[in-house]
Amino acid sequence: MDIDIIEEAQATGLASQSYRKPFIAPVDDAHPFDLEGYISNYTGRTAIERLIHIVVTCPSIAPEAYQLCLQHIHQSRDPSLYQNLLNAYEQSNNYSGGSLRDPLEIGQLDTRWTDEAIARNTADRTKLEVELKTYTNNMIKESIRMAHRDLGEFYRQVGDYATALKHLTKSREFCTTSAHVLEMCLSVLELLIEQRNYSHLTTYVFKADAALDAASAAAQASAAGGSGAAAVPPTAAAKKRGSAERDSVQSKLDLSTALSHLGQGSYEKAAQYLLKLGPAKELGDWVGKLIAPGDITIYTTLCALATFPRSSIKSRLLENATFSLYIEQEPYIRELVQAYLNSNFKVVLELLNRYSTRHYVDIHLAPHVLNLTNLIRNWAVVLYFQPFATIRLDRMSAAFGWTIEEVEEQVVGLIQSGDIQGRVDSQNKILQAKKTDHRADLFARAIKVANDIQSTNRKLLLRMRLQQADLVIKAPKGQQPPQGGGSLADYLTVE
Repeated sequence: MDIDIIEEAQATGLASQSYRKPFIAPVDDAHPFDLEGYISNYTGRTAIERLIHIVVTCPSIAPEAYQLCLQHIHQSRDPSLYQNLLNAYEQSNNYSGGSLRDPLEIGQLDTRWTDEAIARNTADRTKLEVELKTYTNNMIKESIRMAHRDLGEFYRQVGDYATALKHLTKSREFCTTSAHVLEMCLSVLELLIEQRNYSHLTTYVFKADAALDAASAAAQASAAGGSGAAAVPPTAAAKKRGSAERDSVQSKLDLSTALSHLGQGSYEKAAQYLLKLGPAKELGDWVGKLIAPGDITIYTTLCALATFPRSSIKSRLLENATFSLYIEQEPYIRELVQAYLNSNFKVVLELLNRYSTRHYVDIHLAPHVLNLTNLIRNWAVVLYFQPFATIRLDRMSAAFGWTIEEVEEQVVGLIQSGDIQGRVDSQNKILQAKKTDHRADLFARAIKVANDIQSTNRKLLLRMRLQQADLVIKAPKGQQPPQGGGSLADYLTVE
């Protein structure tokens, strides 16, 4: 892949994020949110990025998020994150009308730590670059690969993602086994997920998938031992360990694919890949480093409710043994799904509104919360109206907790989009389904089926005639062709 294209996409994406005003999410009794409990699920740079996002999205808790973020920055290796935090706090202060405290009163970066971090980063960079140059001169492929890998990880920690990507992709030239290629692809996937560069994730998922198959085949061959009598069959423990490692890598690839589809608005595909994930332990160090199990629960549920038919939601969500473990991370999710299955759409909308702040503070989900909520609401209105030929809007108003005007506006929009086949009597406030002559519809379907059967029979007869023209009766040696008795099947051959 052309690295320049990735860098250009990253620059464009970052620019669009900087100039797009985020949704301001409230934090109060009607929209509860536990900041410390939420951020305790993450570590490293992901925790810092999420706290900076919270500073902008939730001005009411911006000072608390600022203080927590400052503590995490002191545990990182990138002092430049402090400037990003200050910019986010200033932006949040503008949204709240300048009512926030001065950030310097809350806390500021320790200058001594800053100087030490910069000096340590400079020394480590010099050391790693000297090692790479030495290994390059000695032409040791494995050492060169490891040097590029270490430099890529170093630049990732200090926030230079473009250089980190260059070193990680450069290490591909010095990979000697499929396991090395797989390791490189997973490192790039981590980098792209941190950058939220969703469009390029599938490229490295495809490469990693091919490397995983090759690595598994090589591992099985090596586990079989030598050849002939010296061959030693792999033990049950070795087989189990190899299967666990493959499942772990496959879960990471499925998660990357799901995030790619989610980031690009393909919610149904995102839900399908998220439901393929195994237990959270299979994601290994990605849990906390990139994502939390609770995030997977919310992504899967919202995408499924927005796109899946209701008949499959119970079996694929509530009765899914693996996903049931994820649901325990977010207790309100089970209540949300059960209310949806019971057609208690007022509770569904209330829960979506109550926990909207939790959805908006997620860096991957935030751009899609409004769209997903609209899809769930529209689908709920369609499902509610399906059994009725006529229904009063005030009854729908009570069922959804809306005013009659809001119900009418919602229904008119769905009629215009073709999701509801009906019309609204604005004077009497009644929604009427499109009248259908069921008897005429039955006759039309019967005639269509008869025509289809007739056409199929004609084609079958024509095919039989063509086959008869190509069939020749051949009698086996020493026998005569059948004279009216027995079966002709034994003497029919196709020329």
